[in-house]
Amino acid sequence: MTTRLVGLCSMAPHAVLAELMGVVARDHGLSVDFRAGGGVAIADEVRGGAVGDVLVLAAEALERLTEEGLLLPGSARPLFVSEVVAAAPAHVPAPAIGTEAELREAAERARTIAISTGPSGVAIRALLARWGVADAWAPRIVEAPPGVPVGSMLTRGDADLGFQQLSELAGLDGVQVLGPLPGSSAIRSTFGGAVLRSSSQPGPAGRVLDLVAGLSPIVEAHGMTPTGPRRR
Repeated sequence: MTTRLVGLCSMAPHAVLAELMGVVARDHGLSVDFRAGGGVAIADEVRGGAVGDVLVLAAEALERLTEEGLLLPGSARPLFVSEVVAAAPAHVPAPAIGTEAELREAAERARTIAISTGPSGVAIRALLARWGVADAWAPRIVEAPPGVPVGSMLTRGDADLGFQQLSELAGLDGVQVLGPLPGSSAIRSTFGGAVLRSSSQPGPAGRVLDLVAGLSPIVEAHGMTPTGPRRR
């Protein structure tokens, strides 16, 4: 007999969760239907009383929701770390970004730079502030609407350079991933899972998170790093 659960997640972990849930359903009889959206929007839905069992978001968002009493106490845990990469339209020559100086030069040459509204976008704005160009470059920065991948802005020609989690950019037609951000400009986001306090099946929901933590090879295949020991 299969136990069916409802999950909510941000866009970055959606693809890996879909594959993970296929294994969990097949091997353990726990089926989770994850609905994805922009991380900010999903967190607001939870605050608005969204019905669900399992929540996967950036660790900082989970911490805030825990403090607000919306997650089952003690259920939040880190699951995997995702790296932010730079990307460009596939049809243009790839700029070098091997050093922070090269990355900055590539960004200076870009007509428009696309970022997300999630943790990667926040981190990019912090990087620009560290470079001392946040105000000067503000007119060239465009935020993808919640739930819209930065890659779509690159393929449409709305941006010359984009920054987002690798899992959201890898394998997209019309997009070339230039690589992770170099040196001290590197940005890594931790995504975690928790059980919604309103869940009617908290036991199975927590079990799902335990199982996900053990499926390291699938997580790694999606360009993420498991937070726990690697298991086969």
